Amino acid sequence: MRQTVNPARLKGEVFIPASKSHTIRALLLASLAPGHSVISNPLHSADAQACVQACRTLGATVDTSGPDWLVDGVTSLRPADNIVDTLNSGTTLYLTASLAALADGWTFFTGDHQIRRRPAAKLLTALEGLGAQAFSAKGNGCAPFAIRGPWKGGRISIECPTSQYLSSLLIAAPLAAPGVITEIDVPLLNEVPYAEMTLKWLDDQKISYERRQMSWFRIPGGQAYHPFSRPVPGDWSSATFFLVAAGVCRSRLVLRGLDYDDTQGDKAVVEMLRSMGARIDITPDPRGGHVIAIEVDRLKGTELDLNFTPDALPALAVAACYAEGETRLVNVEHARLKETDRIAVMAAELSKMGAKIEERRDGLVIQGGSSLKGTLVNGHHDHRVVMSLALAALGASGETQIETAEAAAVTFPEFFTLVEQLKQ
Repeated sequence: MRQTVNPARLKGEVFIPASKSHTIRALLLASLAPGHSVISNPLHSADAQACVQACRTLGATVDTSGPDWLVDGVTSLRPADNIVDTLNSGTTLYLTASLAALADGWTFFTGDHQIRRRPAAKLLTALEGLGAQAFSAKGNGCAPFAIRGPWKGGRISIECPTSQYLSSLLIAAPLAAPGVITEIDVPLLNEVPYAEMTLKWLDDQKISYERRQMSWFRIPGGQAYHPFSRPVPGDWSSATFFLVAAGVCRSRLVLRGLDYDDTQGDKAVVEMLRSMGARIDITPDPRGGHVIAIEVDRLKGTELDLNFTPDALPALAVAACYAEGETRLVNVEHARLKETDRIAVMAAELSKMGAKIEERRDGLVIQGGSSLKGTLVNGHHDHRVVMSLALAALGASGETQIETAEAAAVTFPEFFTLVEQLKQ
């Protein structure tokens, strides 16, 4: 699909949809908890539906017909009866992979063309170190791959260029057999807040574990997850696009549906944009959570460390184009491991619009102040790239057309509708 975006000024209020990361964790833990769980305010998106289907394939019953999602979890993990197709959801792929190592039989995983390029070798090797068998069908450490248990425990070391490797192991380890101990050394961990989010879910489930900061974990088996009823908070990764939109449009926007006390790492974008000159007020919402009001007259360039928040790179690259002076997005080489190589893709597509942007190994250097021009750009089937290019188009001169714009539905199906509603 090709989406046309013309220059416009956005102003008003927008309700941010539910968190993808929380929705997927809620689905997985509910599916692993024998009994009935209720997930309210879930994210309705392609990624979430991919996780729903994966949970069903693993044996859970998931009813998504109403406003709340109803989940009846499995009593024990068995090999999946069918291939687990995670579509475009990397979170689903990685977080379900370790669960297969708990079952005595083969479970096969695949996904779309982007998923089949995303590296999983470190996770597969870690699972082998814990007693499972694993192989990549093409021998490249990517999906399609197959895993079988049983999980025997022991001590492993795993570098985690994506935090999803660690989250996967942490979710599965408590379900190993009684007496099985899993120890995990983590010499490298990117995206720390997402691992902290997983630990918060484990804490809420009263899962027992020991840790030394985020570098070592010891998790005993023989534990269980329990049914729950809880809402999903708003998604700070999605909120990033409208926070940046205020900077592009030099306008005031009010965001609702967010919780500033939540563990999501991308709420750090608030302080990043403040450091660039945005005025942001955070006040309690009587309906729960917080109201985020952002007003921008001008942005100034700065250096931003995105190691904890790689998903924010595409949108912040756009903000940098509309800032005065130089902006450096650094320490975020793992952004190359997402649906696309987002460092290379954003450099290429913003350059088409006239941006002065330099690709570095671990990020981008952007000279602000250039006038962007509308043109034909490619979203590369990457939801965050598509939405970020739409932001760039709002402040550009002339019409911009974005190819593969349908990818926005992976996490934010209402994005373009909400943009239209906010146009002045």
